[in-house]
Amino acid sequence: FFKEIQDFFGAPYSEIAWISSIQLATTYGAGPISSILVNHYGSRPVVMFGGLLCGIGMVSAAFCNSILQLYICVGFITGLGLALNLQPSVIMIGKYFLKRRPIANGLAMAGSPVMLCTLAPLNQFLFDNFGWRGSFLILGAILLNCCVAGALFRPIGAATAPVKAQVIEEGKDALKEGVTEVAVEMSSTTNIPKEVKMEDEEEKDCCEKINQYLDFSLFKHRGFLIYLIGNVLMFLGFFAPIVFLAPYAKHIGIDEYSAAFLLSILAIVDMFARPATGIIANSKWVRPRIQYFFSFSIAFNGTCHLLCPLASGYTGLVVYSVFFGLAFGMVCAMLFETLMDLVGAARFTSAVGLVTIAECCTILLGPPIGGILIDTFGDYKYMFIKCGAVMVLAGTFLFIMNYYNYRMLAKEKKRKAKGEDPKSVRIENEGRNNLNKETALGGPELEPLKEEQQELKKEVNGT
Repeated sequence: FFKEIQDFFGAPYSEIAWISSIQLATTYGAGPISSILVNHYGSRPVVMFGGLLCGIGMVSAAFCNSILQLYICVGFITGLGLALNLQPSVIMIGKYFLKRRPIANGLAMAGSPVMLCTLAPLNQFLFDNFGWRGSFLILGAILLNCCVAGALFRPIGAATAPVKAQVIEEGKDALKEGVTEVAVEMSSTTNIPKEVKMEDEEEKDCCEKINQYLDFSLFKHRGFLIYLIGNVLMFLGFFAPIVFLAPYAKHIGIDEYSAAFLLSILAIVDMFARPATGIIANSKWVRPRIQYFFSFSIAFNGTCHLLCPLASGYTGLVVYSVFFGLAFGMVCAMLFETLMDLVGAARFTSAVGLVTIAECCTILLGPPIGGILIDTFGDYKYMFIKCGAVMVLAGTFLFIMNYYNYRMLAKEKKRKAKGEDPKSVRIENEGRNNLNKETALGGPELEPLKEEQQELKKEVNGT
């Protein structure tokens, strides 16, 4: 609806581009909110609430009379609803699959192009018959089906989780009671202020609560930082070509239905590219070095955009759409799989939240910068060149830095195998010394601590 809304309000390209940009930025920027809600309430209610927000946002947009109102309804409200649908869906896949997770991610992500290949011509049909306002009403009703999809989410281990949490809490309480008893005994012989101890405990509890929802220690993770920097750079040119593909076709004189069909071609290729990429990524040759495959996909995507200005006429745009759909599907299929490969399933929820909020800035700026280039030069080719150059740069950066990361991981693995890690040796020796000191002390008042010590030792050995 880009050209139709532009003609209705008489606004330049850059202003209309902000609608899609705000929506995409909100979808990714609200990642931490989505992660916190999923950690607290689970995936099912979050997805259902997100579907409700999507429907409300699109239905409200049908009654908008200004661009600013569209920014709020389509951009913020619908974008927030999409955020509450995206992250829980990806997190749920990670909980169900391990061995064949890349294939599962590829198949699940294929749902997007399945709808897109029919939605592009459907949108044109809806506009011809109901206008853009009536089309938004119908799209809002379609998006309410996300509530149905969310209701079908089946959590794993819902019955055993509260019992396990209760046992952990009881263990923590017992440990605190034992430590308190020892502190009372020691306070009679030492003069350590109790207020200082209480403040330290409160600070630790506050940090634990924050890390329970968002694990900020990930910023010390080398692979996570490499992934984050590369993706932030990539999203500066990732979505703009999709936003401007149909308007570009209409600009060079192609009719509305043929321009919309370009998105259908892209989506059909994307539909098969995502599961195929998942199968390739799950193979024994690619999965151990899946980060290289992801880097190649980004660089391939950028190369397609750099070559787009060479496409002349409708046939050239069809060829571009085919290759663009292939490259776009490859990136989307591995976008979250590579992150899970780096940080693991346990920290994935927090990682998604932190990554998406960092990416939202470049996602927000990507389409409007493309719109400014089109308004300034009156030609779309500079927008495609900008997007292509940025993505080739991001893919090259990720390839080089992942090579460095794999080298460092191999060295660290060899060091641990030879027992040359001085830090781990020092920690182990300190633990043994503390254990010997505590066992040398006698008395019935330290009996709970000894039992707790043995249980913790067993858990550490087990893990």
